[in-house]
Amino acid sequence: MARIKLLIDTDIFIDYLKGMPPAKAVFRSRDIDIYCSVLTKKELLNKPGLRDSERKKIVNIFRGLKTILIDLDISLKYSDLLAKYHGRRLQPPDAIIAATAWSKNLPLLTRNRRHFSFIKEIRLSPIYD
Repeated sequence: MARIKLLIDTDIFIDYLKGMPPAKAVFRSRDIDIYCSVLTKKELLNKPGLRDSERKKIVNIFRGLKTILIDLDISLKYSDLLAKYHGRRLQPPDAIIAATAWSKNLPLLTRNRRHFSFIKEIRLSPIYD
């Protein structure tokens, strides 16, 4: 059986860190390959007020994941998305995540569906309840 590949948005990591069972199930599944953007790492590790114990936990989570760096293709797709969806007020961090999903052909798992649902170039993974 083929493994499911998912790009995970920052909010899903936050759910996991809060101990939400559905997010924990995603991270513990042997059937899912989890990918994240380097931007997600930056957002989580630079959160104001982050304690050392929280930082260590975040670093440990990322050890078992595949991190996607921003390459030329992602940069070009990012620019395309910002231009195409300018009227929709697509925010730059969301555009980077969407461009990453588009470039790597990965479905995006996020609770912030309204930030991404209008972007035709990407697929959103069903979210847990």
